[in-house]
Amino acid sequence: MDTKPFSFNLVTTNKRGEIISTTLGYARSFIQDLGNGVNLEMVQIPGGKYLMGSREERCDWEFPEHEVKLPNFFMSKYPVTQEQYKSITGANPSMFKGDQLPVENVSWNNAVSFCEELATKTGKSYTLPSETQWEYACRAGTGTGTAFYFGDSINSDLVNYNGNYSYGLVHKQKFRQKTLAVGSLMPNPYGLYDMHGNVYEWCLDDWHSNYNGAPDNQNPWFSRSSRWKVVRGGSWNTSPQDCRSTSRSLHMADSACGDIGFRLVLNVS
Repeated sequence: MDTKPFSFNLVTTNKRGEIISTTLGYARSFIQDLGNGVNLEMVQIPGGKYLMGSREERCDWEFPEHEVKLPNFFMSKYPVTQEQYKSITGANPSMFKGDQLPVENVSWNNAVSFCEELATKTGKSYTLPSETQWEYACRAGTGTGTAFYFGDSINSDLVNYNGNYSYGLVHKQKFRQKTLAVGSLMPNPYGLYDMHGNVYEWCLDDWHSNYNGAPDNQNPWFSRSSRWKVVRGGSWNTSPQDCRSTSRSLHMADSACGDIGFRLVLNVS
């Protein structure tokens, strides 16, 4: 891929959700032309190892913590926007309207169909991320002891979530009650935006109630005839607990909600 570098500001927070440092981050990306002036930016994610999941004190469905190794891949810089979705499907089912808002109110089936249409149009094998890819990209090199990629706590200037809920030492924050334009808030160390909050994101995987038997690589985890699929990242309407890097939830493959969207990956040989 013909990638080009880009830079971005990064922040870290303390346990009160206050920004304590700002640094400059760097990543590489390529632009996929979708036609009619609409582009899709794909960010290069470096391969590596990480510990997926939480330690025992967390929820059962985030356990057991286990090592995963992944090769390089690309992930979309933002959740798929309404403009991008319309450019491929001709439709916009979203509850909140705006070209640069994330598309939502799309089922897992809709998201997979979008990927298939995009792959046909471009000749590249775009898919939804596997759960292992999603969590790896969200953590972006941060360790298992950190709930969010910027630190141990959260505030509504960094994440679009339901600020009526407290988290740790951070009490009531803004509750916007809607999505924000993609890229409105701060990125993670890989240069990805909106990995926490704004909209939940579909993963390819079927839902499993724990990680016993889970893949230790980039592959999605499927069961026979499961209707339940994984969503990650939390949303504008969820608690900060649901926005943590390790947090997992589930929805039926044919269900669509105003706080669920998706982003894309492109695997490289």
